[in-house]
Amino acid sequence: MQDRERERGCYTPREELFNSLTHGAGILLGLAALGVLSGFASVYGDARHIVSCSIYAVTLILLYTASTLYHAIPPSRAKEIFQVLDHGAIFLLIAGTYTPFTLVSLRGAWGWSLFGLIWGLAIVGLLCQFLNITRKNTLMLALYLVMGWAVVVAIKPLSASLSGGGMWLLVLGGLAYTFGIVFYVGKRIPYHHALWHICVLLGSTLHFFSVLLYVVIPR
Repeated sequence: MQDRERERGCYTPREELFNSLTHGAGILLGLAALGVLSGFASVYGDARHIVSCSIYAVTLILLYTASTLYHAIPPSRAKEIFQVLDHGAIFLLIAGTYTPFTLVSLRGAWGWSLFGLIWGLAIVGLLCQFLNITRKNTLMLALYLVMGWAVVVAIKPLSASLSGGGMWLLVLGGLAYTFGIVFYVGKRIPYHHALWHICVLLGSTLHFFSVLLYVVIPR
């Protein structure tokens, strides 16, 4: 709770405006992703494509909506609630991003094992957030990173099912998220959180194109 209180109190009103605007743009990205991915999945794929891509897009919308509302709402009990939802939605987005890659690209034992592992960790992370089991944001950051880069255990079979371009977009997206942590923790940097949001937007965009161009549309 102490980490959460410090986070809520470290932004100026102008910074919170930019925090809201940057992830408000992400809501539009998520809505567009839902429409585009669902449409192309229905044309080029089957039910597995449609469901997995819809899960991914919905988690994008949830993350960006929770984040935007958290930063837009003035200090209040509602702001505290949306802060918890914001942090929890990160776990959902990580698991949601894995879903099309594991269920469509990997499939089989590798796909289902990685799918179960990541969604299991996401549930653990959500419980930690909602029950306030840990008060340290650093522990949550560590879990985010472990989940995000757990894909390396299946890098060989995933590389075999994705073409080079898809892997590059996937890795670059992960690097964008990871590099953004520099701004997330760099509280002395002006507008550090908005810069973190921009890195998240970049990572989401790269992953979106990886899913669209290399998971959904046959090459």
